[in-house]
Amino acid sequence: MRRFSFVCALTLVVGTLLGGNQSCSAADVYDYDLVHSSVSFKARHLDISWIHGRFNEVSGQFSLDREDPAKSTFSLTINVDSVDTANEKRDEHLRQPDYFDTKQFPTIEFRSTSTKPIEGGYEVTGDFTMHGTTRSITIVLMGGEEHDFKKVKRVAFSTELALKRSDYGFDKNAIGPIGDKALIMIDCEGVKK
Repeated sequence: MRRFSFVCALTLVVGTLLGGNQSCSAADVYDYDLVHSSVSFKARHLDISWIHGRFNEVSGQFSLDREDPAKSTFSLTINVDSVDTANEKRDEHLRQPDYFDTKQFPTIEFRSTSTKPIEGGYEVTGDFTMHGTTRSITIVLMGGEEHDFKKVKRVAFSTELALKRSDYGFDKNAIGPIGDKALIMIDCEGVKK
């Protein structure tokens, strides 16, 4: 009986230690650095030129697991009210119900669901939510090397993606003058927490 109790206790101790190690994450966590990052876009106007813009208020976080990269995660939240095309009148129109409808849909969000390491970066699949519609998309993030600048550790990524506004429930009547497809460019620098 004493031998059985000793084995049980030993098993419990070893199990606790192993369990403790498993619960520890090897991931480094980085916060989105708004000063050194940008989310910009461009869309065709009358199919003869490009309108350029950006979102000035963005937040996010990513975790990088160097030992098991597939466990790395990425998230980004854009405040749509911060849209900026260098024209106040147009920006106010873009906030209205026939475009972004920012009162009803104040944010654009991305949350990763799986990550695959590739040469020079990561292939990240996740839920992209815009204008109240969520679709699964895959983006290629290039970068990921950590740099130590003035004792602050930083990692940067960049990506470009193309989206159709019609896939996200935008007013089809408003798609005429401004093209359906929008190109989004994301340059993200993260600061290690």
